[in-house]
This record gives sequence, C-alpha cells and structure tokens, in this order.
Amino acid sequence: MKKMSNIYESAANTLGIFNSPCLTKVELRVACKGISDRDALSKPDPCVILKMQSHGQWFEVDRTEVIRTCINPVFSKLFTVDFYFEEVQRLRFEVHDISSNHNGLKEADFLGGMECTLGQIVSQRKLSKSLLKHGNTAGKSSITVIAEELSGNDDYVELSFSARKLDDKDFFSKSDPFLEIFRVNDDATQQLVHRTEVVMNNLNPAWKTFKVSVNSLCSGDQDRRLKCIVWDWDSNGKHDFIGEFSSTFKEMRGAMEGRQVQWECINPKYKAKKKNYKNSGIVILNQCKIHKMHSFLDYIMGGCQIQFTVAIDFTASNGDPRNSCSLHYIHPYQPNEYLKALVAVGEICQDYDSDKMFPAFGFGARIPPEYKVSHDFAINFNEDNPECAGIQGVVEAYQSCLPKLQLYGPTNIAPIIQKVAKSASEETNTKEASQYFILLILTDGVITDMADTREAIVHASHLPMSVIIVGVGNADFSDMQMLDGDDGILRSPKGEPVLRDIVQFVPFRNFKHASPAALAKSVLAEVPNQVVDYYNGKGIKPKCVSEYESSRTLAP
Repeated sequence: MKKMSNIYESAANTLGIFNSPCLTKVELRVACKGISDRDALSKPDPCVILKMQSHGQWFEVDRTEVIRTCINPVFSKLFTVDFYFEEVQRLRFEVHDISSNHNGLKEADFLGGMECTLGQIVSQRKLSKSLLKHGNTAGKSSITVIAEELSGNDDYVELSFSARKLDDKDFFSKSDPFLEIFRVNDDATQQLVHRTEVVMNNLNPAWKTFKVSVNSLCSGDQDRRLKCIVWDWDSNGKHDFIGEFSSTFKEMRGAMEGRQVQWECINPKYKAKKKNYKNSGIVILNQCKIHKMHSFLDYIMGGCQIQFTVAIDFTASNGDPRNSCSLHYIHPYQPNEYLKALVAVGEICQDYDSDKMFPAFGFGARIPPEYKVSHDFAINFNEDNPECAGIQGVVEAYQSCLPKLQLYGPTNIAPIIQKVAKSASEETNTKEASQYFILLILTDGVITDMADTREAIVHASHLPMSVIIVGVGNADFSDMQMLDGDDGILRSPKGEPVLRDIVQFVPFRNFKHASPAALAKSVLAEVPNQVVDYYNGKGIKPKCVSEYESSRTLAP
C-alpha cells in the first residue's frame, strides 16, 4: 500500500492535476424569467446550454432538458462542474428555443446569453443577470443560477415512482401526469430536485427510474422535508394540480430491499370542501437504491493500474524525416512535436503504471521486410512484445524505426483503437478495477476512416479505456473535434450513441509556446472522471479500500 501512495504522491506533485489544492464539485441549477420569443403567437421551448472557456474558445459542457411552451422555465437537470479556486473559470449560459421536431441547435433560435465566472456564482450562491442578445438586453428576460457545493458525500440515489387512481383532469382523455420533487430549505424556500417525464393519458403511471445525488435531494440531511407534487400536463404550459404529499429521504429509504413506500396524494382544496374526500390517488416508491460514489484516488490507491499505449502517425503527409521541414525530423538538440507531446503526456501516465512498460505502435507506413502498409505495427518491430521500457524506451524505439520505414498512407486509426479495445475487453472479464487503458494517438492530419473510427469509439465507450488524440502540425483538424463528444453526442454510422465521452482531442499548436505541463493538464484533465464514470457506472468498487478512502468521512 505504501508503494502505491508514493506513486500517487509523486504524480500529484508532478502536475497537481488530479488533486488541485481546492478542487470541489459544484452543482448549478438554472431558471429563467420572462423569455420573449421570436414568434409572438407561441411560447418558446427553452433549453439552457452551459459553455466553458478554454484557451480562448467556448466548449459546450452540458445542456438542460427542453421545457415545452414556457416563458419562466425552472430546469430540473443540474450541471455538475469542477471548481478550481486558483483558476478563473469563465462560463456562458445560452438560452435556445429548440423546435420540437429537432433537438439540435441548427434550427434553434438563440434567445439570449449570460457570461460570468464560476467564482462569481460560488461566492454569491445565487446569481441573477439579464439575458443579453447581440450585446443588448433581450427584453426583460433574466437568468438565475444557484450554486451548491457537493460536500464530501457525493453518493447518489436511484428512485422509481409510480401512481394509481390519480384524479382525471381532462374531459376527452385521461390525465397526463408528471411528478415534481422539491427540497424544503432551511429558510423555507423550495428547490426543485427532479421533474419526471410526462406519462400521457394514464391515471396509473409508472415513471422512469431516475438518479439524483444525496446532496441535491436533501443536502445530506435525511430528515429534511421533501415536497412532492403531481401535475396533469397541458400543452399550453398551464398544468393542472392533481395533488401533493410530503416525505423525507429517511422515509424513502424504506423502499430498499424490495419493499414499497406509499403516500396518499392530497388536493387541499378538495379536502377542505368535500366531506367524503379520501385522496386524489396513491403515489408509490417502488425502489430506492443508494450508490456509493468512489473517487479517482479511491481506484488508484486501491490498486488500479493505468495501462498507457502510444500510437504514432507515419503517413507521408508528415514529410520526409530526412528533411528539416518534416514533422518527423530528428533534430540533434530540439525534440519535434511528436516527441514533445509523447513525453509531456507519457511522463504523467507512467506514474500510475507500476511496470513502466508501454506498448508503442505506428500506423500509415510501409514496414520491412515486405514493405506492406500497416496501421498497427510495433515500432520496436517485435509484434509479440511491442512494449518499450519507460517513456525513454518509446522515444528510442521511435528514433530507431524512422529510417527503416516508408511513410505512406492513408491515415486510419480504427485498427489501433480496436487493438487496445481488445485488451480492455479482456480486462472486463475480471469484473474488478485493476487496469484502465489510455491510448494516446499522435497524428498530423485528418483521418480517412472516420466511419470505422466512430464505430470503434462507440464500442470502446463500453470498456475501461479512454482515447487521447493530439493533432500535430498545422492541418485543418475540424473533423477531429467531432470525435471529442463535447459539443453534442458522437454516434456510430448506424446511429448508436457513445455510452460515455471517452475521446479528448487537442491540437498541439495551441500549446506550442506553453509548458509541457499545460499540454498534459489539458489532455489528461478528463481522465479521472472517465475512470470514475466507467467503474461507478458498472458498480465496480475499488479493489481494496485504501487508507485514503477510509479516512474520508462517510455518511451513515
């Protein structure tokens, strides 16, 4: 155990990447008021998109659900972001009107935006600002963002509700019920925690199971009052009240191990007026599951190894390595971009790998002895054992293989992703958190097998692996951004979405004049969350509880 923590400490000191001194997770909730629409006859269908600024560019982080026909939306979905005390984190909230037949942003109308820093929201707890459109205020519309720190306990709970014999509010059909759950705060204000989907035309609905953090549900206080309201959805946005009930998380925990908890849904007006009024239906909690959330450090210190693999682009577009203009030119004193990127990222990853042996592959070259094109050859030319000793070993293998290759093409990266995915899928049979695979692909150009690559990434998103692509040189990398699912969801050619976002793409030119640590930080920033998402999503616990984890305060 001692050895693992030493490895961890040395890595943490190298970059301070995985445990920034003041890293906290913050939940942001969003509501808008007075949104005006381009079309005066109809109300907008608003959705809020959260963007973050990185190196001068805005990237989409997440988006809320779309609320139909509503000018004062309170969104149920919350944004979870990492807060770094020592960094200025610029945020942009954009409100878009998303037409019902199209969920993308192509046809969406921009209704207004608001920019601020995460520090401003965190320090004020609640930030309200006017929405701006092309620099001017967008009517009287405003947006409010509320921040809450996820304190220590980031466990989450899975709840599954249904109802029976709800009151019928519609003349020509049955009610279209949905359920809202509010947390009652210490100052008696109510905070929306979750809004279910609408079940159409059904007085006995079963709503979809949903997950919510314990922090969000009850601020870690099991006895805090929760107010639950059942509504009958109406397309004009004026929903009819069916009934309400109160509960606590403590009471909801009664629905564990196959038991149910039930509440009478009461309409206070009917209760006051009607003598023989019983209720407006029964709401049932069919299951309550609590999921323990483990952190990246829990897995690393529990013995999970990061298996680091490198793949290098040897296509002809790099230029003849003997020519000083080539991206593969070996200068006696100055490492080329391939080497700089390899060393910057590799040096961090090697701290998390106990044997320090790294498989290294090349693609897009004709290789000896037959000089056939290969898209996944070992750069030490030992197909049975493509591993190199340490990052230095990879650097040496790279330099010695260059004169023996014929740079060729095309730029196909699917074969190498499939090769690492094969190792990762063998790892899934162990059903434990022992090896997580990171594939670093260094390439100078736009890939030619985009369809196969998308297919390979969607497949790999189900496995313990992440893919980091560093674009070297000055090519147009706009196609590559599509693989990094930050601005929308990557899908395979057949339309299957990625299970989780596992690709991080970074153009090296953005870091040409920055330190190697800046490149590594940008490239590896998403890895800890990707590791945690994979294992937590599969319900796989760290192999052995580390001293680190047992020292964390655990809620009862």
